[in-house]
Amino acid sequence: MSLYYVQKFLFELNRSEELQARYREDRSAVLDPYELTEEERAALIEPDIGLLFHFGVNGQILMHFAALHKIEWSDYLQAMRDGVERHGPVREGVYAVTGYEGVDAHSAELGQAPAPPGAAAERAGGQ
Repeated sequence: MSLYYVQKFLFELNRSEELQARYREDRSAVLDPYELTEEERAALIEPDIGLLFHFGVNGQILMHFAALHKIEWSDYLQAMRDGVERHGPVREGVYAVTGYEGVDAHSAELGQAPAPPGAAAERAGGQ
């Protein structure tokens, strides 16, 4: 696992229009300079937001990658939840250090019912 290189790639991709154009043209080739596992490469090529979150990719970096792929905010959040459900808790990074296991697990620990889908958007004024 090379979380550093996954995040480095995403950080650079988020800031470089030239790299974004190369990524759109050939997702596999643009990853060659980075030391990535096959699983990481596949998650970046697909893209698999849930798996990337499970790896430990920082949400601030990951949300820009999701936006690049025109993934709506609610779908992005759900993909992270699905990633934790499908792959297990976050493996590395800040979320692993804090023991983060997802919104539903956190709510259950607090004795709260999970929020219904779309509740966050409603609280934010429907955005």
